[in-house]
Amino acid sequence: MTAVEAQQWLVEKIAHRLGVDPGAVSPEQYFDELDLDSTEALILAGEMENWLGFELGTTTLWYHPTIKDLAAHIAEESGQRATA
Repeated sequence: MTAVEAQQWLVEKIAHRLGVDPGAVSPEQYFDELDLDSTEALILAGEMENWLGFELGTTTLWYHPTIKDLAAHIAEESGQRATA
């Protein structure tokens, strides 16, 4: 899993949830600036964990508050799990 793949997945899923074109979702935008309610955020997190095949920590979004930051973290975590 690369950061680019993770970022593309996140942008597409968030755009779908918001009902906007993926081009309207900036990878630099903070998650708390997106119009996702808590239910949508939980659903997205569950879909992401299913897609990745592993759980993300409860503080992951706190420490990686943008799509770009989270995608980089996902790529790093995926790489560590692949070599383990």
